Amino acid sequence: MIEDATLFFVLPALGLAFVLAGFRALRGPHAADRVLALDLAGFVLVGGAAGLSIVTAQPVLLDVALVVALVAFLGTLALARLVERRS
Repeated sequence: MIEDATLFFVLPALGLAFVLAGFRALRGPHAADRVLALDLAGFVLVGGAAGLSIVTAQPVLLDVALVVALVAFLGTLALARLVERRS
């Protein structure tokens, strides 16, 4: 039951969110908008990996989600410092 809901509702919604975040990252009017869009895209990937872990019953994908979350957080910190130094 939860696998079906994840497969048909959650993963497509996360895919749409990823596309919209990518659009904002490319067309963002300011650098801060681009940083936030990339941060959102990273955490959408975390949700996608978790959802895929549920659907495929592969708990190793949760490790992938954890690593992506840590890398996205560190990337956000680095980009925020870069934006702060430029302005």
